[in-house]
Formats: sequence, C-alpha cells, structure tokens
Amino acid sequence: MATRRNNVSEKTISEAQGGPPPSDQVSDTSPAVPAAVIYKLLAFTVAMICAPIGSYFLLLNSVFRGNAIYSGAFAAVVANVVLIGYIIVAWKEDDSENIEAEKKLKKAQ
Repeated sequence: MATRRNNVSEKTISEAQGGPPPSDQVSDTSPAVPAAVIYKLLAFTVAMICAPIGSYFLLLNSVFRGNAIYSGAFAAVVANVVLIGYIIVAWKEDDSENIEAEKKLKKAQ
C-alpha cells in the first residue's frame, strides 16, 4: 500500500520556481469576461435568431401576401443589420476600454 510522505523541508513547485508560498498567494476569482459583455452577446444572439425569422413570417403573411422571395430577402437584410449592429457595439466597447486605460495612465502620472 502506498503511503504519503510528509516531508516539511520539501518545497512546493511554486516555491522552487521562486514564487511566494501557497499561503501567501492571492486568489483571483474574478470572471475573465465582464458580465455586461455576456449580456450583450446573449441579446444579439436572441436578436439574430428572432428578428430575421419574425420579420420573414410577418412580412410573408401581411405585406408580401405569400411571396417568400421578398420575405426571405428582407429577413437576410435584417440579419445583416443585426450583425452590423453587433460589430459597431463591440467596436465602441473596445474603444471605451482603451480610453479608460489612457485616462488611468494620465491620472497616475
């Protein structure tokens, strides 16, 4: 049967590599992606699914009276509008992070 050694003088991997002992390390449990980003992604995912399908059936039955070609074309346009909207929101979010980082850098100086 295998036994476990309790050798107090042995160093952990962290200590052997020059890091602090495990009891002194600070655990970072914050999420890698902010919650606001996840909510935006979920909102645009729902919009990407519901908006084109909803517009297709709404226009098919009310505006174009059974003409699926025009309704499908409009649904494709709606899907592209949602996609372009997501790109614009993501781009502005990326710029705002850079602006905040620059403000913090200037404030620190």
